[in-house]
Amino acid sequence: MVHTEKAATVEATAAREDPGAHIADPAPLGLAAFAMTTFVLSVFNAGLIQNTALEAVVLPLALFYGGLTQFLAGMWEFRKGNTFGALAFSSFAAFWMAFAAYVKFVEPALGAGAATATGLFLLAWTIFTAYMTVAAARVNGAVMAVFVFLTLTFLFLTIGELAGAPTMAQVGGWLGLVTAVLAWYASFAGVVNFTWKRTLLPLFPLSPATHH
Repeated sequence: MVHTEKAATVEATAAREDPGAHIADPAPLGLAAFAMTTFVLSVFNAGLIQNTALEAVVLPLALFYGGLTQFLAGMWEFRKGNTFGALAFSSFAAFWMAFAAYVKFVEPALGAGAATATGLFLLAWTIFTAYMTVAAARVNGAVMAVFVFLTLTFLFLTIGELAGAPTMAQVGGWLGLVTAVLAWYASFAGVVNFTWKRTLLPLFPLSPATHH
């Protein structure tokens, strides 16, 4: 009885000192949500499926997996005290929800100005992603690769819209597919390494201070 009470006291003390200690790592979930939504949209951007009517399949994913689910991952990262993960997941969750709303409600009413508006939207996210890439250099190689290719994806999509260059947008689509695969790898590595209790898939640490 004494040992049980002592153990409970120790656990309670640990929980007070680190309230995020007993929360599972939300990064694999956030990365998976981001990867799947990016993959499906990029299939259309790359021109692999040319039936534009089918692009509507992206919207439910953008709202519920890339949006809501990734947002929850971001909130759990806040709870764990991970500023990078919290900012990245919650921000890109907002991107996907904003994207769904923009495509559904705003873009159809813009007419000839739609390309400029879309380009401005993408440019803002290019800037955000670029400075997050600098921060990602202190996370790990897998996450940094995701951000490098995501920055390039946004950049080419932005140029494609603002310059009226469909080929550039198509290149952005292919870069988006690479980004999605890299994010899936990082998610896969995170969950597999946890469940197997050893490093089966490397995340390529970049510094002694690396964490995610």
